[in-house]
Amino acid sequence: MKQFFSVNDITSLSQAVQSALTSKQSPFADEALGKHKTIGLVFLNPSLRTRMSTQKAAMNLGMNVMVMNMTSDGWALETKDGVVMDGNTAEHIKEAAAVMGEYCDILGLRSFPGLKDADEDYSEELFGKFAKYCGKPVVSLESATRHPLQSFTDLITIVEHFDYQYDSVQEKLVPQGKKPKVVLTWAPHVKALPQAVPNSFAEWMCRAQAEGLVDFVVTHPEGYALKEEFTTGATVTTNQDEALADADFVYVKNWSSYEDYGQITCTDKSWMLTLDKLEATNNAKVMHCLPVRRDLVIASEVLDSEHSIVVQEAGNRVWAAQAVLKEMLKNQ
Repeated sequence: MKQFFSVNDITSLSQAVQSALTSKQSPFADEALGKHKTIGLVFLNPSLRTRMSTQKAAMNLGMNVMVMNMTSDGWALETKDGVVMDGNTAEHIKEAAAVMGEYCDILGLRSFPGLKDADEDYSEELFGKFAKYCGKPVVSLESATRHPLQSFTDLITIVEHFDYQYDSVQEKLVPQGKKPKVVLTWAPHVKALPQAVPNSFAEWMCRAQAEGLVDFVVTHPEGYALKEEFTTGATVTTNQDEALADADFVYVKNWSSYEDYGQITCTDKSWMLTLDKLEATNNAKVMHCLPVRRDLVIASEVLDSEHSIVVQEAGNRVWAAQAVLKEMLKNQ
């Protein structure tokens, strides 16, 4: 594996999840893989779970870890080609990424979108150039349009909390009985947030649905449809109550409008997930990528109940990262 940017970089979801769960059972079984290897984690935006879990995963594999917070530790980066650098940027990404590649065997990059220009954000220019110039395998720690480590984690968590068996002959996960109904629901927020997490979750769940692992539904207010390429195959509805009926997992996330790019066009507080709404579900487990604003996105009564698996979900971030890094190290 030379790059981990989307679900398309995974050959088999079942095998990837099984690899992660195997690492969870034996965290240090592959620590010789990373001996004398270095991973560099480059952050242009804040991080708690992504940073700590990826560091932990790398250390479990015997790797050395270097972290750069570019906004405070590095020079301001220029990403455009053919510009005279007489402004605030001091270093071009061509040199910066190439130098990081000299020091590291694997690199991770985290950068949020500007939420002003959809074409610019969805071009993924920064990630593309970083991967091109560093010359080393690159892991997305969240980009303008996707957060694949989070979505991989989410699938691992769903498998853990539902009745699946792994068929070692076919190397495939098989749900016992019916497939779980997984619902992605929009929730209100006080600020405009990227579409990266819902895009990515939808993309992974649509792939999981295609592989016979889940049934997937997306619900959101009018004007909040995600870009169609991420929801192909999903059932999409603006009726939250209809979507939640008989759900086994409810993934709650706010995102700004893609249609009116980066804008907040709905502030309807009734979209917040409450215990009353969960009564229509199949005793659903509630998920969120964190951080979560209590009593705005999800009611505290839900987060403090047995429905919530957000902490266990965050814990699985280590095993998602470890499975990805393990595959990258095998090719070095």
